[in-house]
Amino acid sequence: MMTKPVKVTCFKQVHNIVTAAAQCRQEISVQDLKGAVADAKSILGLMNLDFSQPVEIFGDDPAEVEHVYNAVRH
Repeated sequence: MMTKPVKVTCFKQVHNIVTAAAQCRQEISVQDLKGAVADAKSILGLMNLDFSQPVEIFGDDPAEVEHVYNAVRH
């Protein structure tokens, strides 16, 4: 399991997470500091998270986690 912390500051970054995660074969999830977890491929799931603090992107495939992380950073 690999995790990457990231600060999400706008809806475009949330959209980038969903778009990048949709390209992944493995499950990618996002967890907020309150402990809520959402499937990174679900825009509705992500909208229920608290992005006022950094969130964690995690999954079993390090390359795919890095792919989603990089999509947020651009």
